[in-house]
Amino acid sequence: MKKERLPLGLYIHVPFCQQKCRYCDFYSLSQSESRMTEYTRALCAHLKEMAPHAGSHAVDTVYFGGGTPSYLGVKLLKTILAAVEKHYTLARNAEITLEANPDSASDWKALRTLRRAGFNRISIGMQSASDEELRAVGRIHSFAQVQESVEAARKAKLKNVSLDLIYGLPNQTMESFRASLEAAVKLNPEHISCYGLKLEEGTPLFQERTSLTLADDDLQADMCLFAVSYLKEHGYGQYEISNFAKPGFESRHNLKYWTLSEYVGFGPGSHSDFGGVRYSFGRDLQAYIDGTLHGGEMPVESEDLPNWTRDTEYIMLRMRTVQGIDPRYYERIFRQRFSIFLPLLEQYEKAGFAERGEHDTWHFTAKGFLLSNTLINGLLDALAKEKQRRLEATARGDFMVRP
Repeated sequence: MKKERLPLGLYIHVPFCQQKCRYCDFYSLSQSESRMTEYTRALCAHLKEMAPHAGSHAVDTVYFGGGTPSYLGVKLLKTILAAVEKHYTLARNAEITLEANPDSASDWKALRTLRRAGFNRISIGMQSASDEELRAVGRIHSFAQVQESVEAARKAKLKNVSLDLIYGLPNQTMESFRASLEAAVKLNPEHISCYGLKLEEGTPLFQERTSLTLADDDLQADMCLFAVSYLKEHGYGQYEISNFAKPGFESRHNLKYWTLSEYVGFGPGSHSDFGGVRYSFGRDLQAYIDGTLHGGEMPVESEDLPNWTRDTEYIMLRMRTVQGIDPRYYERIFRQRFSIFLPLLEQYEKAGFAERGEHDTWHFTAKGFLLSNTLINGLLDALAKEKQRRLEATARGDFMVRP
């Protein structure tokens, strides 16, 4: 009997942007044709080098993120995807996503070429329908270009389009956020991501925070709850704190991160969780190129993940999703008593923050998602107390304590 291949996601980081947004702390650099060509060679070499380690896997998702991958252009994007297809077993129904900014995704013929090469999903950074709000955070596109890029994607026959929105932008009101949501839904994408603005230290917005008019926590919460309600009303189910989709169009690649599935990252600043090891590459483009093409030392940080770490991450990540946590899976995989969480989950349920699903699974409500960090910390505290109890029992020689 033929052994079924394990699923694997590939993340390919493209660290080039025309202009860095004022809220962004991702690793990205200004684009140049020569650097992008050399970087493409480095990615292809790394993909080939890594492939033998994934021989028992079938790649079912490939995600080109950034930066702005669409700035690489059709030729280089096709080259990278061809390297994936050459060196890996690609599942027949693989989800292959390209992140794009509207100003670089309006050529429908280019998008058609990419679709024919294998790309079948595009994620467009809309962020807002207000040109004023876009300018305030350093976005270089207009809403008209968002409309043009969606139209181009449809003309290219891409059947899986996602739009990104941000709420809590400078000077944004509930009314203007509602207008952005309405505009996004009118474009009829299959998927919508909706993120609250976070001021990351070191970004221009963080440095200017005292002079900006920003939504307070209450207004951001109201915007989030409104988005959940409005999108549900228009056929987009919330499947993760910040993500909404029409049935069957959930991002399969991003779900890997929240369900502890295996994925391998390529490029500076990328992360991987593969073979029980978590590792990442340093945010240094030249070091990555030298390491893959010229035998140089590529900065890598790695750690083995013991069961307790996986145990913690299962709670932390799964509670970001509407699938939530499953007592049967938890006890079978981690051999820990799920009952340690029940008193707290029942408290959350009474407060309207969590609810019990089918087969006694547990997940947060929309109201609970707003407080997810605090609520998850409560669950992790219960887990830490259980760990301490077991350590103390072992020290006493009480080996009859249930694992």
